[in-house]
Amino acid sequence: MKIDKGMIEKIQAEVKKHEPAMIQFMRDICAIPSYESKIGDVVKRINDEMKKLGFDEVFVDKMGNSVGRVGNGPIKIVFDSHIDTVGIADPTQWKWDPFKGKVENGILYALGACDEKGSTPGMVYALKILKDLKLLDGYSLYYFGNMEEECDGIAPHSLVETEKIKPDFVVIGEPTCMRIYRGHRGRVELKVTTKGRTCHASAPERGDNAIYKMTPIIDEISKMSHMFKDDAFLGKGSIVVSKIECKTPSLNAVPDECTIYLDRRLTFGENEESSIKELESLPSMKNGKVEELFYDVPSYTGFVFPVSKYYPPWALDPKHPLVSAGVEAYKACHDNKEPVVDKWVFSTNGTYWMGKANIPSIGFGPGNEVHAHTVNDQVPLAEVVKCAEFYAMLPLALKK
Repeated sequence: MKIDKGMIEKIQAEVKKHEPAMIQFMRDICAIPSYESKIGDVVKRINDEMKKLGFDEVFVDKMGNSVGRVGNGPIKIVFDSHIDTVGIADPTQWKWDPFKGKVENGILYALGACDEKGSTPGMVYALKILKDLKLLDGYSLYYFGNMEEECDGIAPHSLVETEKIKPDFVVIGEPTCMRIYRGHRGRVELKVTTKGRTCHASAPERGDNAIYKMTPIIDEISKMSHMFKDDAFLGKGSIVVSKIECKTPSLNAVPDECTIYLDRRLTFGENEESSIKELESLPSMKNGKVEELFYDVPSYTGFVFPVSKYYPPWALDPKHPLVSAGVEAYKACHDNKEPVVDKWVFSTNGTYWMGKANIPSIGFGPGNEVHAHTVNDQVPLAEVVKCAEFYAMLPLALKK
């Protein structure tokens, strides 16, 4: 639905009024470490903000994620923002404190600024604004601040299965350069193991080196690209050896086991089963065993939600009402300018929302994904604020 000009101006005025608070909120949540899925402290800060802003319901789910709701209508929209980060890696490579960060030329540099705390202030304040302006008729709108880095989609999967909150639509706040994204490739995490026989390194001929068995497997994996499918929208599948380790009784012994870990990106027509079969077809794999990984690590609350580390590819039809509403919301925020509608290169919680649960989902967030997981993690603060307009306009644009 086209949004009334007067309403656009009201929403924009409210966003402008709350701009200083949103920026301070952003600085606060970036200053709180939340890597390795330990999000308890940042959840408390976010929940305190939502309570202060008058949300109808604020709680911590069993997994330990932040949930806030405004409205009591039958149509549910979840605004999804993962609030965990990767670690800081080599601290000597950071030119500023990764948590306190710095602001330079309107850009906030801090761990998690881009990936993905940057969408949280806009989502939280957009929901407050919609409540204040009494624009919630027919809607229950949820903010969902969750853990995602260790296992894509596990948090929304738990929200639906454990908390029984199943939305009709989802907005994912991962960085999109303020474009509308409607899909991305999937992935599956796999491991390959070779077994050998240990012996003293002074006489290696007495043993069977598991690393030497792995070497031709790695070489063949590096040449697999021709086997992968391609898709006009999502692009082509890919594979990366992301980690290697071995078991050996000593540095002067022959290793008896070697394991490599694989990140296999999937396009349409590919899945975990086809990926395993491709690997098993490699000539050198006669010496190796391929296995799919599973995630059953307890969250910081002790909650365990076992899932496969298979994340399906997905794409929402460009003519779907949610995409159309996203376009209208964007135009309302940008003087009727047409948005770019595209896809992510990396993976998001959309692997569950749309990939597994088939819940219509789009992405819209501040920042550029090229800065994710880097020592230059950054987001323009103007985009953090501007996104609040989009999040507030979207439910209005969805109305028929």
